[in-house]
Amino acid sequence: MLDKISVVLVGTSHPGNIGSAARAMKVMGLTNLVLVDPACEVDGKTYALAAGASDVVENARIVSTLDEAIADCGLVIGSSARSRTLEWPQLDPRECGAKSIAEAGNHHVAILFGRERTGLTNEELQRCHCHVYIPANPEYSSLNLAMAVQTVCYEVRMAYLEQQKQGHSTVVEDYPRVDELEMFYEHLEKVTRQTRFINKNHPGMVMAKLRRLFTRARPEQQELNILRGILSSVEKSLENQGK
Repeated sequence: MLDKISVVLVGTSHPGNIGSAARAMKVMGLTNLVLVDPACEVDGKTYALAAGASDVVENARIVSTLDEAIADCGLVIGSSARSRTLEWPQLDPRECGAKSIAEAGNHHVAILFGRERTGLTNEELQRCHCHVYIPANPEYSSLNLAMAVQTVCYEVRMAYLEQQKQGHSTVVEDYPRVDELEMFYEHLEKVTRQTRFINKNHPGMVMAKLRRLFTRARPEQQELNILRGILSSVEKSLENQGK
């Protein structure tokens, strides 16, 4: 179950933070680390702070884009330390752990952590199904990257142990992978531009709000296929009108 859950670090700028995050992961039984466009090299500082988790660092997957990191995932959770322009479905760390374990039996799960100084961008957070927020002391909420990873991974482990104690897995619906959702959003934007629902010169935040709508609804695989079929039907009607 834990093998299906990846910790994804985006744009990490300090090599020691990668090692500390790897150590935090391994203590809680997670070993799949993905580095997205790191702004530093994996070096001696990384391995020094990884301590006994050097194998997690050595086996880390390094990719250039977030899309590569999460393409095959059925659930993506992004860590966010502040409110955003558009509110997104939000979890606390305990809910994040429970949801991750509940869905890991059916598909890969990714938990994203952003840059040390600025976190994840709005665009990156919009790639997520939900956000996880650590309710730290508002008067002193300074969490470093490894602390945040440790907190969330601890809750994942506690949810895993609880499931083992119960002796059964939660049945989860068949949800589409992230790359399939992205193809749907591209298709949706294409059709809404063709019908002039979206003005290409002034698109506004329509697509961002539609992403939030479908993220909240979270269509299952068959439902997504129906939506893609409707879009294809609209395209054919537009082609026939042009003949």
